[in-house]
Amino acid sequence: MQRQLFGKTGLRIPPVVFGSTSLGNLFAEVPDEAKQQVVAEWFRRVEAPVFIDSAGKYGAGMSLEIIGRELARLNIDPADVVISNKLAWTRQPLVGDEPTFEPGAWFGLTHDARQEISYEGILRCYHQGNELLGDYQAGLVSVHDPDEYLAAATDSADHKQRWHDIEEAYRALGELRSEGKVLGVGVGAKEWTSIRDVCDRVDLDWVMLANSLTIMKHPPELLAFIEQLDEAGVGILNAAVFNAGFALGGKFYDYRVVTGESAEDRELLDWRQRFQTACQRFDVAPAAACLEFARSVPGIQAVAISSSSPHNIARTVAAVDGAAPPSFWSHLKEMHVIDPSFPFLG
Repeated sequence: MQRQLFGKTGLRIPPVVFGSTSLGNLFAEVPDEAKQQVVAEWFRRVEAPVFIDSAGKYGAGMSLEIIGRELARLNIDPADVVISNKLAWTRQPLVGDEPTFEPGAWFGLTHDARQEISYEGILRCYHQGNELLGDYQAGLVSVHDPDEYLAAATDSADHKQRWHDIEEAYRALGELRSEGKVLGVGVGAKEWTSIRDVCDRVDLDWVMLANSLTIMKHPPELLAFIEQLDEAGVGILNAAVFNAGFALGGKFYDYRVVTGESAEDRELLDWRQRFQTACQRFDVAPAAACLEFARSVPGIQAVAISSSSPHNIARTVAAVDGAAPPSFWSHLKEMHVIDPSFPFLG
């Protein structure tokens, strides 16, 4: 796989980064044996160094813990892995049957998580993350979902304070970078406009777009922002490109179940039907179409994929370098499956 220089980090990133939400039991409790196979598959499919993305929020630290455990079990040299840890949540004792964050999304957790975005709080996240990773350390760090943190503000004064908290968190991360403890500082968020707002205030090395630039969603304003990031030398990682698996036939769309009862749900299901019909007509795998689209915008240097199935990992990695015929993309534009004005593909 051809690697590209990843923003201002000095690292050369492969086109595929492995997400680790399944290791934290997102949407379903994954058996331990399957998690072992998933981590092993990462290193079978991509030459070292392998890039892994995780977060303290994923399973309340379970994902980080399993990554550290499995890397050690496989005897992976720390030089052969780059770990990105998105910081904002620390592990806490679990009181009750369910965690208090994102109810209904995480299964089989043994801990809870608490949001901590501040100078001291983000350092606690960083150090706890490294403790959970054991013999491995996070080389890339970011503030996780600042959009959600800002959206929880109760009034304008609270909103202003929350921006101060975010800026203080980045002051701490900037110090870690200056001290050589991390190779790059970024941001990961589902709402791309919040990434733009952070970039206006903070000097970033890279960003992660999640659920923002997909075959289902690709607003022209986002394309213009990606162009600006690329011109500024900021690395861009595109994540959650299947919209939580919905585009491939899953029941979740951006972290909620699609029931078909609302007008919005019916529109989503209609879109998926038209997309999958086109894929069948042109003999293009839906996952391959999603991946090609997600990488088609100049400036996107890698996509992050997450799966609980080793077989799916192998198939997805193999599909990354595939190319659907131009007629397929022209057809999707004609059918308004993708925006007809999308300037790439077809």
